[in-house]
Amino acid sequence: MAPKHEHEPGTMMQHTVDFDRAAEDVGNLVHLEHVNLTVPDQRLATSFYVSGLGLTRDPYLMTGVDNMWVNMGASQFHLPTGAPQRLRGTIGLVIPDREALLRRLRQVASLLADTQFRVDDRCEFVAVTCPWGNHIRCHAHRPDAFGGMKLGLPYVEFAVEPGRARPIADFYRTVIGAPSTFGPSGEADLGMARVAAGIEQELVFRETREPLAAYDGHHIQVYAHDFSGAHAKLLERGLVSEESDQHQFRFIRIVDLEQGTDCFQLEHEVRSMRHPLYRRPLVNRNPDQTNRNYTPGGDSFR
Repeated sequence: MAPKHEHEPGTMMQHTVDFDRAAEDVGNLVHLEHVNLTVPDQRLATSFYVSGLGLTRDPYLMTGVDNMWVNMGASQFHLPTGAPQRLRGTIGLVIPDREALLRRLRQVASLLADTQFRVDDRCEFVAVTCPWGNHIRCHAHRPDAFGGMKLGLPYVEFAVEPGRARPIADFYRTVIGAPSTFGPSGEADLGMARVAAGIEQELVFRETREPLAAYDGHHIQVYAHDFSGAHAKLLERGLVSEESDQHQFRFIRIVDLEQGTDCFQLEHEVRSMRHPLYRRPLVNRNPDQTNRNYTPGGDSFR
């Protein structure tokens, strides 16, 4: 007797479970790779980003005294020497161990005493201010948050003027090809845009009535799948600010597509997925490993 099949060959197999296929879509921006902030003192930057936050200085690139690349999972901070830049918003990190983070931050507090360094241990995250005033929100790893990310850069949040979030969402959706949503921010009459920038990564633009500082040139870097498509739409509108090379271009202005007015300034370093640095493996150390508690095989973050 021929074996019994659950369905006839060549027919559509029926499932009793409805899958949300759209939830798997990434959009055109496939990875938010780094945030670039100039810092005036590499020693203080090392104390804060490496010793305090427990991140890892890249051992292969930018190893001199005038720039530092700091690895955090699959993303980075780029910290070239220069006048201090301040991102107008908050950088979100996932750090694996909250108590170990707090312990490290206490250990570097005396080194950063004469700076803007601050630590605020809140219930849902640890709010940290870098020596030059940048705000970083450190979330402890949770399997049910940020796709289970254990170490990395899940979001960068920017403060924008009232009425700007909706056209910002439209800009990213229409010009950049990034899935974007607009909704209430939680404050009366203020909105918020959320832009997909990679797997479990996003850019957030939250409206505020607080005065905003002038843009000082800091930038983010993203990889794009439809690299030429986004470039063509930006070029058509006169928004490409730099033709870097075959694999990269930059733009700064985010505009209201209906009014033609500027909504926000933020330099985007946009790279193709053929860029030589795309998905370069990054070294991440185990910051709890020391010469005093050394365990063979425990050097790397797992």
